[in-house]
Amino acid sequence: MQAQKSEAPATRGTETKTIMEFLAENPNVDVSRAWERCWNIHSKIAERVQARFPVQRHPQTAGEDYWTSPDGQLEGCFKAYTGTEVDWLVHSWLGNRKASILDMNATVFLSQQNRVPHLGIIFGTIPKLYFYAEYMPRVDLRTNYDYLLKYYEPANQEFLQFRSDPKWTRFVSHGTYLRAMMSPIATSSHAELNDDNIGTCETYLVKFVDRWFRWLDDAETVPEQERAAQQEYDYKVRELGYRTDPMNVLPQKVLGMDEFNRRLDMRIGTRQMAETRGRWT
Repeated sequence: MQAQKSEAPATRGTETKTIMEFLAENPNVDVSRAWERCWNIHSKIAERVQARFPVQRHPQTAGEDYWTSPDGQLEGCFKAYTGTEVDWLVHSWLGNRKASILDMNATVFLSQQNRVPHLGIIFGTIPKLYFYAEYMPRVDLRTNYDYLLKYYEPANQEFLQFRSDPKWTRFVSHGTYLRAMMSPIATSSHAELNDDNIGTCETYLVKFVDRWFRWLDDAETVPEQERAAQQEYDYKVRELGYRTDPMNVLPQKVLGMDEFNRRLDMRIGTRQMAETRGRWT
């Protein structure tokens, strides 16, 4: 019992350490190799979505294939696509490959023809490896038990197995809204940055993404009279998730508020929302 008590404070401290604290400890690590491998994993997922759904690059993201901040502290790429069955497909990265920090995203916000969860896959370096894999709920799981059983129970064993791996430590976001968004099987963990741990994530994602595509194959159609309410729910969650991200402090500091707000609107897809809001009414 004494050994357990002595270990608990260290574990809690590691779980709740902020990204900025991790970066302050190792601010100048070259993470280019990790970027290349993780970006390739993300690219394959994004390409698979594009092969399934007719989507087009949204003009709000034109000219963002590669950009740098004026002082060179940040660089990145932002591509977003939209279509009749996918509201917002994001394939992006932000950071500095020579200075420890990367935030890489492959995220799919579906349209309202079905209620299959949205898909979110994040790789990051801080410079430890950060990994996030989530089926973003389209309903309140506390009051939709059948939905939970259908979409989250099938992933529960793989989630628990991943969490039991001693090489990985749970990462707890300091953002209360982001924690409120997470489903019971959301993987948010960090580990040492090496090829083996990236490989663990890649293997985990094979089943994770395949399962999501099977759900799309078998999805029940949402009645048209329910789609307007579903869209309002989807758009509210999407916007709040981006606006309350604790990581926003970094681009705010580097880019200044005007450029940060422009990029935040782009991440959210405010123009796509304005163009399609009310399409089901």
